[in-house]
Amino acid sequence: MITKKQVTGIILAGGKSSRMGTDKGFLTLHNELFINRIIKALESLVGEIIIVSDNNDYNRLGVQCVEDEIKNAGPLSGVYSGLKASKTVYNLVLSCDIPLINTKVLKKLLNGIDVSTDIIQIVSQGKAMPLIALYKKKCEKVFLKLLQQQERRMYFAIKQCNLKNIILEAEDDIYTRNINTPEEYKRLNL
Repeated sequence: MITKKQVTGIILAGGKSSRMGTDKGFLTLHNELFINRIIKALESLVGEIIIVSDNNDYNRLGVQCVEDEIKNAGPLSGVYSGLKASKTVYNLVLSCDIPLINTKVLKKLLNGIDVSTDIIQIVSQGKAMPLIALYKKKCEKVFLKLLQQQERRMYFAIKQCNLKNIILEAEDDIYTRNINTPEEYKRLNL
């Protein structure tokens, strides 16, 4: 069994938030920041948490923050930057726009660990979610090479590694809901 010291939590909070118009990690649900809700979901499973963002406001949260190593290269650069900063083989990678995520769903990723798989991602409502996934540290080298070749597509990048899907039960689909627009945010808070 993997211990929490062998796992790092990486939260990607570096997006432009163009559809939302504001940094999604600092939105609130039930008076709690999205970013803090995600940290809580990770805490019991990981030895360290890293936030990848160029926004210095995240520094006040008391966790390690790193900037994107390669600017304006999308989530692939964020995952690469988090993996580069990580000291562990196993890394739970989450985007900052999933405030309903919980420890139960994340445990499913850890329970899927095997010798040959490099990436284990959640599939929810038929959609693969590479930003709710477990990445082995060795993916860092693959992603750097792709980024150096100007490749930015996350779905292309993960297919260059040994990939496994964990399909969620329908009752757990709510926990993977992305909040990307003001309309989605308004519905979340109803």
